[in-house]
Amino acid sequence: MTTRPTRELDPIANPYPDRDYEIFIEAPEFTTLCPKTGQPDFGVITFRYRPGPFIIELKSLKLYLWSYRDEGHFHEEVTNVIADDFIRFAKPKYLEVVGKYNVRGGITTTVRVEYSPEAR
Repeated sequence: MTTRPTRELDPIANPYPDRDYEIFIEAPEFTTLCPKTGQPDFGVITFRYRPGPFIIELKSLKLYLWSYRDEGHFHEEVTNVIADDFIRFAKPKYLEVVGKYNVRGGITTTVRVEYSPEAR
């Protein structure tokens, strides 16, 4: 397994596919760059999901989030892209991704993305 940033998430077979349970993951060291100024934006990305056929291996998630460190993204965009990729790799029954970004210019931003296949 690589130790470099990557846009690949490693799905692992859900060890309890017949059980409905939730997984909470918090990544308190997320960074990306402001696309306007190039300055770093810091935030906490939180995942809450009910696994479908797969769970996501945590090291791959860490390396995935690390891949945004040197790129410019608006908070709304990056939170939605992270959710889209998580959905593509994990195929969850339910997913909530929250990006809570630190204060910049006196303003904080929180972006919440929710996904449920039956709501589509």
